[in-house]
Amino acid sequence: MQRRMLTREDEATASGQELEVRREDQDKINKFSRLHQRETQIEAELSTKHKAKEDFEEVSTELELADDDDIIPYKIGDSFVSLPLSEVHDLLSSSSESLDEEISGLNDKLSSIRDEMTQLKVALYARFGRSINLET
Repeated sequence: MQRRMLTREDEATASGQELEVRREDQDKINKFSRLHQRETQIEAELSTKHKAKEDFEEVSTELELADDDDIIPYKIGDSFVSLPLSEVHDLLSSSSESLDEEISGLNDKLSSIRDEMTQLKVALYARFGRSINLET
């Protein structure tokens, strides 16, 4: 996270025209903070989902080398179940599809959060100018 410090001129200008922080301004600042925290959580969750997607793809690639009559241990919850290769392929593809849907949903949420944060930035920078730092 990069922090931006005010120059002495900016600081003098900002302190010369002290703006009163109204209740609605504080609400916008608080909302921006909550959205930023949510954005960080979703980004971490997306990273985890993308890693799981890569793992599914890697397992699928490895299973292409297996024989059709092999019994493959497949993890369901905390236990492993021995299944034929065809069932394992079906389970992997359905898991991969559901993971794609989750990733898509998270990307949509992230996009809407970023749009809302941009709107709040515009409003707050219009009110406070350089005396507020909303860079994330």
